[in-house]
Amino acid sequence: MKAFSTYIIASVIGLVLLSSSACKKALEEKPFSFYSPENFYKNESDAKAAINGVYAELYTYDLFIQPFWNMTVLDDDHVSGADWFLGSTGAGNPQNYWGVDGPWIGCYTVIARANTVLENVPNITDIDPDVKKRILGEAYFLRGWAYFQLVQLYGGVPIRLSSVSATNPNTNVPRATVKETYEAVIADLKAAETNLLPYGHPKAGDAGRVNQGVAKSFLAKTYLTMASGASTGNIMVRGGTDNGYYTYTKDVVKGLEGLDAKAYYTLARDKAQEVISSNLYELTPNWKDLWSIAGRNSKEQMWEIQSLAGTEFINNLGVYFSARSTFGVGAVWTTNNHYKDYDILDKRVLDGITHNYQTLQGTYIFYPQAQAAQYKVVDGITYNNTGSTTAERAYTIKYSSVADPTVANSDAFYPLLRYAEVYLMYAEAENEVNGATPDAYTALNKVRFRSFPTTGSPAVPVPEAYAPAGMTPEQFRSYVLAERAREFNLEGIRRFDLMRWGIYLQVMNKISTGQNNISKVRNTRNLLLPIPINELNSNTAIPGNNPNW
Repeated sequence: MKAFSTYIIASVIGLVLLSSSACKKALEEKPFSFYSPENFYKNESDAKAAINGVYAELYTYDLFIQPFWNMTVLDDDHVSGADWFLGSTGAGNPQNYWGVDGPWIGCYTVIARANTVLENVPNITDIDPDVKKRILGEAYFLRGWAYFQLVQLYGGVPIRLSSVSATNPNTNVPRATVKETYEAVIADLKAAETNLLPYGHPKAGDAGRVNQGVAKSFLAKTYLTMASGASTGNIMVRGGTDNGYYTYTKDVVKGLEGLDAKAYYTLARDKAQEVISSNLYELTPNWKDLWSIAGRNSKEQMWEIQSLAGTEFINNLGVYFSARSTFGVGAVWTTNNHYKDYDILDKRVLDGITHNYQTLQGTYIFYPQAQAAQYKVVDGITYNNTGSTTAERAYTIKYSSVADPTVANSDAFYPLLRYAEVYLMYAEAENEVNGATPDAYTALNKVRFRSFPTTGSPAVPVPEAYAPAGMTPEQFRSYVLAERAREFNLEGIRRFDLMRWGIYLQVMNKISTGQNNISKVRNTRNLLLPIPINELNSNTAIPGNNPNW
């Protein structure tokens, strides 16, 4: 555990305990949940404590203790699980989930706190100038990140770039358009990019903080999201009840009509290239090591939600996603159909899926039944789960490496940005600008090669590691989308990918009822989340909820 988890956690825990997670009007600052400018912002220590307070909201029941990942990870075509857990969000009924208002409340709390930092830290003189710039950059980034989540989840939202105060008492702010909201995101991320220090700089901040490369990467991701949303054309996706290959004509994402998709793809490609050319980041050579305790905060794990065992600074990712759980077995797993989309040599299923485990009740289980010759008897133990209802479940290892797997809440880390995504963003954008060029292939295969064995001397990747040669732009587009699904399985990316490509409804409804009888039926209201009723009651400038909510 690096310095972030010792320096910032005390501040975070205090703020979490002081903050209310009940429904509240998120646009209003609450003096009990943050610092008062009248008696604060005197020196560098105050500035650091204040920016810690912005990060603190990420580690609450508004966001990443559960609600944010519950409402994103559980709602895609490649996830299944226990009906008692996926029966609301995972079945297209987020209004039945206790944390449904969490993303809205949490993101606007981040925004309100960032506004306070941006308004007050510039006036501090007793502070290192580089640290001052960095803290302002962090505040700009976190505000931009929050608006980026809001526009994807809710569409255009109220833009508030200053604190509610005696001089700015108006809390009735109308919704901006989708494009205007994205413009606010881009402005903040550019300001963050200018102020933040590069990874490895001695004053760039501790592990768990954002840096210049993270800002650049999220700028690329914002441009990519806008470009794909505005694009037209076809895309092939494997799925449906028969796990076949289906070609869909994508819908333009509402609010992005008329946007110059190629121009934004060019911006995305160039910004991703800046991160790659910096040579500050690298893929973890062994894919499995990414998910070990030692692999946290690596040069690939560019930004992670931090945790610390033995404190309040924990979450319940491990208990829900791991094969062995305090429930007996985990409540969330990868679908059997998605498992089949990996090559048999791919380490992301060889190492990334738990093939042999013992339940809390003592039953020995192997996965999958089709590979019984490989997994039924291992190291002298027979995993005899014939007829077991829990046998055909592909549990990920991504959240299993924790200090104590026997407790319900543990210290799993949650990835918010991996360097692998920068490569795949570059590959997608280059293809949309120039077609499936050698540069696009190089970036795509960079991610694939890491997950496959090598052969020969000198060693080269096995033939299965290479993406198919000679793909058309449409084939390459489809392949990158599928590769993102393989690489970022259960990391909260798939749902956003289906949404930005305008194929979410088509892909989900092609499945209808998924594994374990989890409903994948969706309608147009599922394209956006409902705005909290309390917000609608308080903010009279918002005339109504999102469509059909």
